[in-house]
Amino acid sequence: MSSATIALARSPRRHDLDWIRVAAFFLLILYHVGMLYVSWDFHVKSPRIVEAIQPVMMLTNPWRLTLLFLVSGAATRFLADSFAARGGRPGARLAGSRLLRLLPALVFGMLVIVPPQSYFEVWHALEDMGVAEPAASPLLQDFWVRYATGSGGWCDADGCLTTPTWNHQWFIAYLLPYGLIVAALIAFAGPLIRMAEGGLETALSGWGLLVWPVVWFALLRFTLAPLFEITHALTDDWYNHALSFSAYLFGFLTARSERLKTAYIGLRRPALVLAVLSWAGWATYAWIYRADGAVPSDALRDAMRVVYAVDQWAFMAAILGYGARYLTHGGPALRYLSVGVFPFYIVHQTVIIVAAHFLMPLSLPVALEALVIVGVTFAGCFMVYEFARRLGWLGLVLGIRPPTGKPD
Repeated sequence: MSSATIALARSPRRHDLDWIRVAAFFLLILYHVGMLYVSWDFHVKSPRIVEAIQPVMMLTNPWRLTLLFLVSGAATRFLADSFAARGGRPGARLAGSRLLRLLPALVFGMLVIVPPQSYFEVWHALEDMGVAEPAASPLLQDFWVRYATGSGGWCDADGCLTTPTWNHQWFIAYLLPYGLIVAALIAFAGPLIRMAEGGLETALSGWGLLVWPVVWFALLRFTLAPLFEITHALTDDWYNHALSFSAYLFGFLTARSERLKTAYIGLRRPALVLAVLSWAGWATYAWIYRADGAVPSDALRDAMRVVYAVDQWAFMAAILGYGARYLTHGGPALRYLSVGVFPFYIVHQTVIIVAAHFLMPLSLPVALEALVIVGVTFAGCFMVYEFARRLGWLGLVLGIRPPTGKPD
């Protein structure tokens, strides 16, 4: 291993990226609570839809998960460098680490965490069809066995519920192959990684940091997005893969770049202005054409593809710039939360759906109901995290491994 690689491995971790990762996961909890109350599809819906919050939801819609993939790629870089600093085969160690951290959580999530979501999804579908006592319906008898064996037969006019499923844990299902691909690149294409890092630093100098990522996102919107609807099914999700893996790889390749960190800081204000303007344009467009029969012209649709791409990257660049400028300190809170956000992610959507199912019949004021669900969700996430920390190696099923003093 070269001395340059060792120097990189010993450089300090980026606290700003850790804080952004924590904030992005917390924001996701709020977003999924909001999904109960907008007209978009979700597993369980409130009978009281509040369309007015949809533009607010669109504030994060184009970029929140892409940002999570970017910071996850950056976290993978720090992990890979820590393996490299210890010698041996960092690519193989990274592959083993990703399998150990992600596969048990994914399998456990699909078989234990996600089934309540599907159960209440079927429950509410039965209610919508006029079934007075959904719990007594034959469709919900022996639910877990039917869920695990894919024999539920849960179909309606919109299609069938395929099980077992990973629902929101598709993010984990995608992180696993992405991490293994990067591990293979480390093992077999180290010089290519170094060339890509240098090429990105050169291409993204100055205003290129704002221009070229927008060009990439716009290219994806014009080419793959019209052909491949986002499915979260792994095997046929090509637009989503091109978007998410490119962000993950970008985060991996740029996480150590002080030059780009400085560029983000310098461009944070114009990036924020672009972000707000593009969000206003996209949200207005989506609001005007939200009805099924409202069809925009081809020219307007093409223009909005560009606006959407600007929205995607400008918000991410602004967040990375302001984070690099102000989120410079670590500490016990960050260490605690940066580990905790993974179990938070694993369980949060199930807590949201279960809490909503039991709270909605109380007919609380909508704002109060939403606040209670948010509070219950965060409380449930912290409880699961504390529980997982005490499980030793069994905590892997909830995204926690016992501390070893070594990278994981």
